[in-house]
Amino acid sequence: MFVRKALWMFMSVCGLMALNLGPALAEAPVTHVVEMLNAHPEDAKQRQVFYPALLRIKSGDTVKFVSSDRGHNTQSIKGAIPIGAEPWRSPLGKNFEITFTQEGTYQYMCTPHYGMGMVGVILVGDHTSNLDAAKAKRHPGKAKKIFADLMEGL
Repeated sequence: MFVRKALWMFMSVCGLMALNLGPALAEAPVTHVVEMLNAHPEDAKQRQVFYPALLRIKSGDTVKFVSSDRGHNTQSIKGAIPIGAEPWRSPLGKNFEITFTQEGTYQYMCTPHYGMGMVGVILVGDHTSNLDAAKAKRHPGKAKKIFADLMEGL
């Protein structure tokens, strides 16, 4: 009788713990992959691209930039990331990971191909804190149009 009661209590506690852990497991940080490519995988006319170029993530998630093709890197754009967020610049031709802990809008580029439009946007959580500043940021060459397209509707 005592063993059965103890077993029932143990199973009840385990069940309650599993119910409480469910949301925590669902909110576990995720690693997202962004490829740095010479050509878009679905449209070869689009050259020098990040794929995907627009990414929505949660705070605490990691983005892994994969150097699928040589000659690319990733660098945050000054004045186009949230105030207080850490800027980054990866080595040329190397994979790079960064974890985003501050919500906001992050615009980034490939240093050698910025003017050619090799740019991207990462939206972290409630990305609106610096959205207007990111939309107002001026960019050279083809990057101007790519960013306008990426930021449209945000």
